[in-house]
Amino acid sequence: MNTILLNPGDARLTDWRAIYRGAIPHLAPSCWPQVEASALAVARIVAKGEPVYGINTGFGKLASVRIEADDLETLQRNIVLSHAAGVGEPTSVPVTRLMMALKLASLAQGASGIRPATLKLLEAMLAKGVIPVVPCQGSVGASGDLAPLSHMTAVMIGVGEAFTAKGRVDAKQALAEAGLTPIVLGAKEGLALLNGTQFSTAHALAGLFEAENLFRSALISGALATDAAKGSDAPFDPRIHALRKHRGQIETADALRALMAGSAIRASHLIGDDRVQDPYCLRCQPQVMGASLDILRQAASVLETEANGVSDNPLIFADTDEALSGGNFHAEPVAFAADIIALAVCEIGSLAERRVAMLVDPALSGLPAFLTPKPGLNSGFMIPQVTAAALVSENKQRAYPASVDSIPTSANQEDHVSMAAHGARRLMPMIENAAGVIGIEILAAAQGCDFHQPLESSAPLETIRTLVRSSVPHLDEDRHFHPDMVKAIALVTSGALVDAVHGIALPSLTGER
Repeated sequence: MNTILLNPGDARLTDWRAIYRGAIPHLAPSCWPQVEASALAVARIVAKGEPVYGINTGFGKLASVRIEADDLETLQRNIVLSHAAGVGEPTSVPVTRLMMALKLASLAQGASGIRPATLKLLEAMLAKGVIPVVPCQGSVGASGDLAPLSHMTAVMIGVGEAFTAKGRVDAKQALAEAGLTPIVLGAKEGLALLNGTQFSTAHALAGLFEAENLFRSALISGALATDAAKGSDAPFDPRIHALRKHRGQIETADALRALMAGSAIRASHLIGDDRVQDPYCLRCQPQVMGASLDILRQAASVLETEANGVSDNPLIFADTDEALSGGNFHAEPVAFAADIIALAVCEIGSLAERRVAMLVDPALSGLPAFLTPKPGLNSGFMIPQVTAAALVSENKQRAYPASVDSIPTSANQEDHVSMAAHGARRLMPMIENAAGVIGIEILAAAQGCDFHQPLESSAPLETIRTLVRSSVPHLDEDRHFHPDMVKAIALVTSGALVDAVHGIALPSLTGER
């Protein structure tokens, strides 16, 4: 398995993507002196005996309760056990790994008071595949992702369950089989581990990475659908988009133009076509998809910053032996970013569904009704379009901003929360829905182009059509449609569509093409 050097506070989006895809992070050696200095500062603060939140006091509404020195280890253990109160299905292993890596990078910046040995245990768990079972529900995104991160931390003290190569096992067993030993948490360590935005950020980053693949796949299916409908590529002329100046729109038009370049289908109706303009679902692809790309990049910038930040509380400043209590745990930036991603995902799927609806309508596409040679006897793509409509409508409901919701918690001490956790968690189901729409579109577009034979599309789009036809044959007569859709959707989610046109510079989140 690949390894990656993780520079706390200076990791790139590509680093987080690599970890999400399975790379094992190792902390840069340069971080350890600052980690040690922070831990020593906590020890000096404890020795002074003065009340400091999170070190020798209770938590939240109980912050005024003073805790004696003999009980500090018990205090940290208790906060982990009491806060490990999540419910729901386990978070996926890739997202949990990403959450652990984000926490690793945050704590390694030397502002959290964690000891090197504790941090090294978290690093070793990632390296040896001991991944805590983290229930997916229970965080409101402030004060941090308390419940999910508590489940992560519980495994470090030998409580709870973990996923390993052997499956789902007891935490102590998982650690022992990996050659690791549960740790006794020192002053502030429990709070440092369970306070922060890493659960929300991991889900948002995972959604962002999958949304990038969705966006690129939709460009391909949209270009193929344009050719299937004998649509015009004139709306992709670079002069149009240069006048409006939006970067995403310009790059999207460039990609669509490159995907369709050399199409014999397009050449066949350059002259003598009575249609003056195409429907918006074809003509406005650069505007809609380009705007989606721009806001995905905005979300990417916010999440990259958040991933490199420190978000627990209080924060330790070793140079002055101060513990300052603030609100970096409030995940509002993550909630906004998740809402932005949700809007983009919703619109990508919405535009694609309109293209499917256009293709099955003979009045708009000029193709056989419902893309079947014998409509009436056969229903063809009638119900796949209904399915696409259902998926889009479900995403519309889920796209409502989570960040505008708030509910007071902890006896009104934590009276405004971000809802970043479920705002970010909804992204994967939304992307799955949109991928279903793109899968349906790629089948419909390939079917539509089949009717134009012997004319062919462009070389890149013919590669896509060949890829589709390698697993899903042309639909002559009605057959069990579901298996075809499963195969087509897999081409989207696996990245196979994007990989197939590797010669085309499709836009990316980082701006690299």
